[in-house]
Amino acid sequence: MIQKTHSYDVVVVGGGSAGVAAAVGAANVGAKTLLIEKNPYFGGASTHSSVLTICGLFAQQEPTTQVVGGVGQTFLNHLARLGRYDGPFRNPGSGNVIVPLDGETTKFALDQLVLDAGVIPRLHTMVIGADVDGRQLRAIECFHHGGPFTVEGAAFVDASGEADLATFAGADVRYGGNEGRVQAGTLVMQFGGVAPDISIHRHQFTAAVWQAKRAGMDYLTKDRGMVVRLAGSNHVLALFADEDVNGLDSESLTQAEMSGRRQAWGYLEAFRQYVPGFKDAYLVQTGPAIGVRETRHVSGEYRLAGEEAIHGARFEDAIARGGWPVEIHEPGEAARYQQIKDKSYYEIPLRTLKVDRIDNLWCAGRIIDCDPIAFASARVMGTAFATGHAAGVAAALHASVGRVAAADVRRELIRQGAIL
Repeated sequence: MIQKTHSYDVVVVGGGSAGVAAAVGAANVGAKTLLIEKNPYFGGASTHSSVLTICGLFAQQEPTTQVVGGVGQTFLNHLARLGRYDGPFRNPGSGNVIVPLDGETTKFALDQLVLDAGVIPRLHTMVIGADVDGRQLRAIECFHHGGPFTVEGAAFVDASGEADLATFAGADVRYGGNEGRVQAGTLVMQFGGVAPDISIHRHQFTAAVWQAKRAGMDYLTKDRGMVVRLAGSNHVLALFADEDVNGLDSESLTQAEMSGRRQAWGYLEAFRQYVPGFKDAYLVQTGPAIGVRETRHVSGEYRLAGEEAIHGARFEDAIARGGWPVEIHEPGEAARYQQIKDKSYYEIPLRTLKVDRIDNLWCAGRIIDCDPIAFASARVMGTAFATGHAAGVAAALHASVGRVAAADVRRELIRQGAIL
């Protein structure tokens, strides 16, 4: 089989919010940019795990303050044109500010976002290796059903969510946080047939799970989870089916997803029996994939500390703002929150995105260099739009002039509408 070689200025691996933002940011600099994604659509957790709420675009204070602009704002503009966005929503249960999504609208909006920027998209593509020469990542090996092929680049961004590219390139990575522990995975459930005139309160679902467990459904892992109505429908999104899963291991993922689907049918039965308005409910969808919150982290040039995030740290080389509270998920337990100082934001320095010892590789999204507490805030999709945007701009500047200064990255991000 003949192996083809393709060349680009910037190559981005992973098409979630971080990867899309990185690719668009790089293309807006003028770089010839390739965006590689293993799934048949962009969006990552939002579209492939049905996490239909974007967290982190807005801080939690009152009045609502936007902390992520740039590509994130352009995405919101696309949603608005498609009739699926008219402003942020404050969850009455948690008080947190989110942006509800519709899955199909999100897929289409991201397609348009990528194409409008001139990014070259490549779906259905896996990265399976890397060619490194000293401190330079020269090329990556990819695979699709037509066979392997090689992609050369002047600069790269790892937005894979699992630090796949950084691992193939021989960068220092670590699994999980302290003692290798990772946050719980959750299989998202979507229910239809819910009475539209019934108010939804979290305590109703907790009571229903308790009753179901007393009736023998002891495999239900969680009694306190997030429940929210989806915009434009009578569907309800629920995050209850927790699993202790290793997102790098196919055996662990298989077991978790099959167990999660069993739980979903159990939760459906429990809610039908014990929650007002759910008598005629049905299961619209699970996943498809379990929502994996954490696997690998990249060792960057600086590790953001939880204390810095909580106290609203500022940095001279800041390239993004994090406005989501620290949110920790242990299997079967309710999420634990700790607010950022004044419910405002902290800054993220460029150094946390720069992969140590590989001169032309940046990372973005939930793999940036954070300790477990900072990670529990910075991992969310809204913040990933911001770190991805910055990583893409940095990679494009490196591809153009062979070096990157934080001041130049900040200047270009501001030109592209980022909030710094």
